[in-house]
Amino acid sequence: MDNSLIDVYRAADYRVRLTRGGWACIRVDAALPSSLQEMIGRHSWAFITAWNPHSQKQPRAQNHAAQHALLSALRGLLQTVDIRLGIGVGGHWRETSFFVIGPDLAAIDELAQQFRQNAYVHGLGNGYARLRLASDRPPHGQAG
Repeated sequence: MDNSLIDVYRAADYRVRLTRGGWACIRVDAALPSSLQEMIGRHSWAFITAWNPHSQKQPRAQNHAAQHALLSALRGLLQTVDIRLGIGVGGHWRETSFFVIGPDLAAIDELAQQFRQNAYVHGLGNGYARLRLASDRPPHGQAG
């Protein structure tokens, strides 16, 4: 994965649908909005999608099927506390996503690789949002 793609991920808005309407926006390397901090408490969290594996555009029907499979997998994790609808928005792209509270990095890494995602955004409690490279191809781990 090249640095320009990592830069695109870093610059994106990761929006989470709030219970009472509206959206909270997560930005990489920034603190979470207070509306999300209240929901999370001390739990780990992640913002992940199954759309467009390896950042390669896929047909809408294929993306929807993959997203439903990801939702089922997230619901099946014993650590999952809550799942919210999300949307990732970049310069010329939008991807339906999920904001999941509870699962640890190992569980989300596994799902990201299963659904062939290059990266996802994650954090712990009210700490900063971080970009994690999850592809089975180098580089791996925390994006610097």
